[in-house]
Amino acid sequence: MARRPTSSPGGSGVGVADFLARVSLRVSLALVLFGGSAARAEFHGSVAGPEIPRASFVVTGEPTSIPYGWMDFCGRQPQECRQSILPAADIELSREAWARLNEINRAVNAAIEPLSNLEHWGTIADHWDYPVDGKGDCKIYALEKRRLLMEMGFPRQALLMTIVRDKNDQGHAILTARTSRGDFILDNLTDEVKPWDVTVYRFVKRQSQEDPNVWVTIEPRRRVGAR
Repeated sequence: MARRPTSSPGGSGVGVADFLARVSLRVSLALVLFGGSAARAEFHGSVAGPEIPRASFVVTGEPTSIPYGWMDFCGRQPQECRQSILPAADIELSREAWARLNEINRAVNAAIEPLSNLEHWGTIADHWDYPVDGKGDCKIYALEKRRLLMEMGFPRQALLMTIVRDKNDQGHAILTARTSRGDFILDNLTDEVKPWDVTVYRFVKRQSQEDPNVWVTIEPRRRVGAR
């Protein structure tokens, strides 16, 4: 699902160089503001800001079908998918980590020009990729957020590509961040990082925490409170 377009003075889109520069600038800004090494998997500190919300935890079920788009993406970019199986890990949600999640969500939403799969690739077949030309739909936003957050040191096992259905029963892809304070979503349709259980979505499936090439169902109406 493409993000609703917003007016932009002085142009109709972003080029590759502009896209990379904008994302690089915002990530650099986040690192300067919040300090520390980008290689850490846990973020601690007392960055001033609003109170961090709590969410419940998603309850997952059995392994299920892998989205065609993910399999196609892995076929074209095998280095992105040939990854070791790791024990499940959550993000320790300090103020610093919360600030970084929000910064990346806003930065990527602002940098990518929304474009449907058909308009972008000329096909209705689901196409997952990184924003190589600064354009794309929901999968492109989610994949880029996942990549940037991993580069900043967030654990891969806590950044999960997720498939949902919206209130019109249309398919949509988002990124779930599994944290010590529950599960939150990063969505191209909103700049606010939200608890998963306050959205209008029906959650269908997502990546396993241990293995990104295994997808699991999401149990309806079964929510475990945050620790």
